[in-house]
Amino acid sequence: MKRIYLDNAATTPVDPKVKEAMLPFYTEYFGNPSSTHGHGRKVKSELEKARKLVASLLNASPSEIFFTSGGTEADNTAICGAIATYGLTHAITSPTEHHAVLHTMENEEKKGNVKLSLVNVDQEGYPDLDHLEFLLKNNPRSMVSLMHANNEIGSKIDVARVCRIAKEHDAVFHSDTVQTMCHYKHDVKSLGVDFLVGSAHKFHGPKGVGFLYVNKDSKIHPFIHGGAQERNMRGGTENVAGIVGLAKAMEIAYSKLDEHQEHIQGLKSRMIERLEKKVPGIQFNGNPKSIRESLYTVLSVSLPESEDNDMLLFNLDIQGVSCSAGSACTSGSNTGSHVLEAIKANPDKAALRFSFCKFNTEEEIDKTVDILSRIVRPAMSLA
Repeated sequence: MKRIYLDNAATTPVDPKVKEAMLPFYTEYFGNPSSTHGHGRKVKSELEKARKLVASLLNASPSEIFFTSGGTEADNTAICGAIATYGLTHAITSPTEHHAVLHTMENEEKKGNVKLSLVNVDQEGYPDLDHLEFLLKNNPRSMVSLMHANNEIGSKIDVARVCRIAKEHDAVFHSDTVQTMCHYKHDVKSLGVDFLVGSAHKFHGPKGVGFLYVNKDSKIHPFIHGGAQERNMRGGTENVAGIVGLAKAMEIAYSKLDEHQEHIQGLKSRMIERLEKKVPGIQFNGNPKSIRESLYTVLSVSLPESEDNDMLLFNLDIQGVSCSAGSACTSGSNTGSHVLEAIKANPDKAALRFSFCKFNTEEEIDKTVDILSRIVRPAMSLA
């Protein structure tokens, strides 16, 4: 049985061209980029080529790109670094943020560094920007962090607009762009954002490597100490093979960005249409039919109530479909999706997240819908 992989928001398969670009840095080019001898200088040169490539794709300066172990470290560096460097005492985020941001903000509050405010979100997961302005009017010079698109339900914000609001109140703005990096173009000069991030394994690069963009006017203290690497910004020997792979993955993504978006959006639209026909009572979380305001790689659905909902993900897995699941937190429970809870999704309905990539096909979508409809219908008849 050939398995169907529809969990690309969790991680993506490495592009064969990325693997090919990385291999020499495990064998021939193994030197430490901080070494001054020939082996080290060669690797340092390739490291800086990768930095220049990433910077050029983002319309940034190479000095504004810092390589990290992934998106979580990049988020932590931006948030904790800005709060400490600028002495910020108030922070704003949303209840639907990825835990790399939400838990980091909560921890900063727990340590007494900031007072944390959560901007309201509507039932489709969009932050209330009027409420954001209200919070900033009462707390200017805050740390603001709002993600470009939600990793669970796909609701996508206008980063440029949020950036303008933040700047009007002298706030520092960070956006978690892990899910949208290499799926949309990010022109950092046009956006004016202080910080944004990327993680290679979300766009067909390797795991364990990412980057942080730091606006040249937003210098911050390092988060990880121990060495002078990354221009004294991030201690530790660089993961050169991973960085080369990240840059190659970005280059590939940007070269066919429109083509891949059209293909993947077509898969998502096809799945929505077929699910509506074959799974009575299905509901969609977020605003998935909006091409402009929804991340085209993610589709979150809630299924009719059934005693068998707890087995839904397992049954899909048995049938060869890999996706992810979540349900809103029930009263008194510490488990479940904080995103679905925040948008007041029905906790008795099973939620599934399907996420797509350039390697998925229409045949896989059709087969997945057929499998899901066979699983759900008997359960519905017994409910």
